[in-house]
Amino acid sequence: MAKGKQMLYTQQGYQELVDELHRRTHEEREKIKNDIAVARSFGDLSENAEYDEARNDQAKNEARIKELEELIENAVILDESNIDTGVVSLGSTVKVNDLDANLESTYSLVGSNESNPMEGKISDQSPIGAALIGKRTGDTVSIDVPNGTVRLKVLEVSRA
Repeated sequence: MAKGKQMLYTQQGYQELVDELHRRTHEEREKIKNDIAVARSFGDLSENAEYDEARNDQAKNEARIKELEELIENAVILDESNIDTGVVSLGSTVKVNDLDANLESTYSLVGSNESNPMEGKISDQSPIGAALIGKRTGDTVSIDVPNGTVRLKVLEVSRA
């Protein structure tokens, strides 16, 4: 496989990739193989919707397996042991106060492939994540976002 773009991951994010790959190569493949066998038993494959669906599931699963293998091959795991815990960086958990809305939020800074804003995991390459990198407790930052400017004060920095 050709060397792709290297991506930075926290240890947890990397482990999630490995776990998903294991699940897809073992449990999902077996389930889909059984689904195909059951669908074949229904007879004529040319008009068999269950067979078509199982084959589509198989193609999607195999594509995701290939993608996961490439992501894992090109993953660079963040060594959190030598990071200054007082400075916001990849792997940090940051508690901030939105100075305009007077709302507190907590974000975990993760690699772009790990981001999930609904879980408070933001990418170090997102506007807010990038602006917080290198900041310390007490720092204030103004960030241009699609619907204006957000002013955040860093209240606390810790390791995830």
